[in-house]
Parts: sequence; structure tokens; C-alpha cells
Amino acid sequence: MLKFSLKLYFASKSYIEMKFTPRKINTFLLFKLPAAFFTGVRVASISETNSVVRVRHRWVNQNPFKSMFWAVQGMASELSTGILVMKAISDSGEKVSMLVTNMNAVFTKKAVGKIRFECNDGALIKEVIKRAVETGDGQTVLVTSEGINEEGVSVSKFEFEWSLKVKS
Repeated sequence: MLKFSLKLYFASKSYIEMKFTPRKINTFLLFKLPAAFFTGVRVASISETNSVVRVRHRWVNQNPFKSMFWAVQGMASELSTGILVMKAISDSGEKVSMLVTNMNAVFTKKAVGKIRFECNDGALIKEVIKRAVETGDGQTVLVTSEGINEEGVSVSKFEFEWSLKVKS
């Protein structure tokens, strides 16, 4: 019964209707992005302008060089930008499609220990969604997420280009 009700809940609800709390988003990960969930990617905080996603280097997410696999860093960084896009769409009250059209990454240090990925582009995202709604044209926004280790040193930096278009 529980399995059926969770399935029904996630089939009937979309991110447009979801309340944006770290706990709800982490539950969403379990059912919609299990690879991120099982590798330890977790939302730590989300606000209007910023989001923080954390992941700890563990055996399940390491590469042969005993550091965090680049794809796990990519999942965590994309999530930190994507939840800000999802929240801004939800706040707009419009139906807007979102898609990553380009991604660039720079790795500067071995990622071990606890890494936090932070995106501070929420205001920019809201502005671009507002423009997409007003004009009816598709828009793109380039947002950044930086991975920072426990010592406060940057280990990686990701740029995601999100394409946003109002659904007709």
C-alpha cells in the first residue's frame, strides 16, 4: 500500500506543485534521480537566491584515483542550479520547460571529504524566467555552481546553460 501511494503521489505531483524544502527535494531524488540519491547527493539548503548541495566522498562515488568521480560532482552541481530553476518556475505560476543545453566544468583539486556545491544565481534565473513569460520566446541563462571542500578550497566549478521556454 505504501509503495502504491508513493507512486501515485509522485505520478500526480510535479515540481510545479512541490514545496521546496531540502527534505522534500531529497525524497524527490530517491524516486526521480536514484543515481544521485545512492551516491550521497543531498540538498542542504535552498532560498530565493541560493542553494547548497552536499556530497561526501565515499567508496560508492569514488574513481580509481580515490577521489570523487567527476559525474557525481556533476550531478551535485547540476542539482544546485536545477532546484533554483525549478523553484523560480514554481514561484512564477507559469508552465515553463527547462533543459540543460550546455555544460562546462573545470576541476582544480582532488575532491575528497565533504564537498558542498553552491549556486548563487537565483535572482538571475528569476529575471530570465520573467523575460520568457513576458516575451513568449525561449530564453537561456548561464548559471554557475562551485564545489568547495571542508577547508574552503574550490575543487571544481561547473557552468550550466539552461534553456527556458513557456509551454503553450
